[in-house]
Amino acid sequence: MKLYNCQSCGQLLFFENTTCERCGHKLGFLPETTTLSALEPADGPDTWYALAGTKGSRYKFCANAVHDVCNWVLPADSAEAFCVACRHNRTIPDLSNADNLAHWRQLEIAKHRLFYSLLRLNLPLTTRGEDPEHGLVFDFMADTPTGPKVMTGHDNGVIVVALKEADDAEREKLRTQMREPYRTLLGHFRHEIGHHYWDILVRDGAPGNLDDCRAIFGNDSEDYGEALQVHYNNGPPPDWAESFISAYATTHPWEDFAETWAHYLHMIDTLETASVYGLRVQPKVDSDGALYASIDFDPYAGCDIEQVLEAWVPLTFAMNSLNRSMGLQDPYPFVIAPPVFKKLGFIHGLMHQPPLAAAGEQASAGEAHGNAAAKDKLPQSPPARA
Repeated sequence: MKLYNCQSCGQLLFFENTTCERCGHKLGFLPETTTLSALEPADGPDTWYALAGTKGSRYKFCANAVHDVCNWVLPADSAEAFCVACRHNRTIPDLSNADNLAHWRQLEIAKHRLFYSLLRLNLPLTTRGEDPEHGLVFDFMADTPTGPKVMTGHDNGVIVVALKEADDAEREKLRTQMREPYRTLLGHFRHEIGHHYWDILVRDGAPGNLDDCRAIFGNDSEDYGEALQVHYNNGPPPDWAESFISAYATTHPWEDFAETWAHYLHMIDTLETASVYGLRVQPKVDSDGALYASIDFDPYAGCDIEQVLEAWVPLTFAMNSLNRSMGLQDPYPFVIAPPVFKKLGFIHGLMHQPPLAAAGEQASAGEAHGNAAAKDKLPQSPPARA
């Protein structure tokens, strides 16, 4: 995540800021340039000039700004009322309930950070209106006294996030019950969007992507429901850490892909933050330099996966050590085994793959293979994740 400066006074700004505390300018996020900009009133009701935008261009705030859940802007003459992130919302909770509003705000903070990464990676974003069968849509839903419990999950472009996940105490309770070392709202969003992009980039992507993915993650045609039941009945295999990023990744190749995808997003966004802070890891007692890392590159810019991994491991050692000094849990309680490096490399290649050519000819994320099977014969993504 970038840091920003107010274009009016130079004050340091952060992604979620809505007002410059030094000069008082309103702030709006410009998704087309992933820039936080100071705003000045324009010649129209509720319209603004962006000091970081094109000269003379006028903007309006996303309609969700009235709920204090979004600081993104869009062109003033746009027919859309919602920004590029909020237009994917289909269901939001009942806002007459103050707790629902507070929890929705937490969900939107995580979702907007997700969309920052998706925009930086130039990944395809299609709404449900543009693609009724597979457009990306979010349902933020609360449990009801008489209905079934809401489960966070993905189904063919629909991502459901249980509102209770925004309650810190409830989420920690679920983390303990599920025996997970890590459970965050942003982690949920990054995991579930991985299922969505498996459909787009692997199942329906470049020729060879599906074969490459199966060679690394396993046969996704295995029955998902049965695999999930086996996982919850028996737990992960005892040696799971030798080949998987998490215990849950052992459930099914779809979950392995989504977990690895989420961790890749964890890596590059955290490394970007470390880079803009000018961080360098160089322990004084590390005589052989095994934990040295100078994080002075843009991990979103298509650098080698080796550079990402070489910086990530020392950084996580430092982050975990700092947290332990404060009596807090490790922010990254995972070990990346060599087979996981290969999986992360596949995700990296997939993210930086050029768009499909008009003729449908392009290299796969791994080595080139023959044409993928017909779309109507390909497997579907999993319906839900507990």
